Amino acid sequence: MKKLKLAFSWRQEKRTKALKEENKNHMETKNDFQKQKADDFLALHRSSEILILPNVWDAASTKIFELENYKAIGTTSAGISAMMGYPDGQELKFEDALQINNRIINCTDLPVNIDLEAGYSESVAGVVANARRVLECGAAGINLEDSVGANSDYSTSTLYDINFQCEKISAIREMAINEGVHLVINARTDVFLVSHESTNKINQAIERANCYIKAGADCVFVPDMGDFSKSTIITLVNEIDGPINIIAGANIPPINELEKIGVARISFGPRMMRVTFDLIRSIAKEIKQKGTYSKMSSCKITYSEVNNWFKKSKNN
Repeated sequence: MKKLKLAFSWRQEKRTKALKEENKNHMETKNDFQKQKADDFLALHRSSEILILPNVWDAASTKIFELENYKAIGTTSAGISAMMGYPDGQELKFEDALQINNRIINCTDLPVNIDLEAGYSESVAGVVANARRVLECGAAGINLEDSVGANSDYSTSTLYDINFQCEKISAIREMAINEGVHLVINARTDVFLVSHESTNKINQAIERANCYIKAGADCVFVPDMGDFSKSTIITLVNEIDGPINIIAGANIPPINELEKIGVARISFGPRMMRVTFDLIRSIAKEIKQKGTYSKMSSCKITYSEVNNWFKKSKNN
């Protein structure tokens, strides 16, 4: 009996050791894969070709853009919040947002940029801790904005102190270096959204953008309401010492023009999500008001196609 116990103990120890080695190799492979994705994502910001970054809010919207051969994916906090039944602006708990972001990352092999909003914390240490959690999920990049108290029209929002924001960016960069992954930081400045001054917004945005680049950001996002003139975009490109991200909108020049100007990245925020909701609303109105289904029946995506998107998904 004693010999049997010793033999069992030896086999169990051998099995445990083998499992630990297998887990170690798996983690090393995963880390190498993430590092490569982050490096690839960074390279897309430094290319002469503009990066078209669609913003998604769940696994299904992610798969659509992946299947249409986009090179990377960004998330939209507004879209994720709406899907979960919350307004935008860090009203959704970080843990809940992280769970959705994790599923998005795990359903695609593309680099994913996570919308971290303002970091879900009022301290540098808290923001860095949350950025680390996102990095551990496999993110290739993050957005970090410099305003707080966002509402539907940004009327009550204020900008963080520029030095405090730079401190957060520098600390995130240091954390990522220590983790061995070049997490792409897209530093967002909300000057055009929240500043209540009628003059010098462009100079304020340029000042903040250049400070964020010096602090360790790889790209600067200067969002507006989609109304930037071509001359304003040219000024931003010429005066900011790094790649810039513009948000698409009705009055924004087309992508080929933005590329010629020198814009590095164009994103879409929650606008694709709102268009999707608008379609659902139009279907609802047609059924309610006319009793017909023409909009719904015009769908070209089949039940089987959607199921096939996820047959090999890492989420399963």
